[in-house]
Amino acid sequence: MMTEELIKTYLNSLRLDFNLFKDSIKEVSDDIMNEDFSQYPIFVAHQAEVALGEIILDREELQTNFTYQASILEDFVSKNIIKPNNVNKFKEAFKDPKKFCCIFLVTEYGAQFVFVPFEITEEKHTE
Repeated sequence: MMTEELIKTYLNSLRLDFNLFKDSIKEVSDDIMNEDFSQYPIFVAHQAEVALGEIILDREELQTNFTYQASILEDFVSKNIIKPNNVNKFKEAFKDPKKFCCIFLVTEYGAQFVFVPFEITEEKHTE
């Protein structure tokens, strides 16, 4: 189980990578939808081997924090990562893929879905 502090650390690392490659990821996401593979593109971000989707950005080649693989909801269902009886709940929670990237973040502590906006606004830090 990931602590809140550990989640923040992973999300910050993910954000750094994502900011570098968001245009490429968005293009793949649009292609998945425009070519009717799925209306639910999912990108798997990981640091170890994951047999899910196709590699689009390799962390070792690019010297980044995560490798990104492109996948789709239907693949997650066929591999029983998302149970068939939870598909409708997932679809309801899924954010507009033209505005948000659905990332399945896989770490040594577990995995979780996160939605990252393609257009990232500057965060205001208040303390």
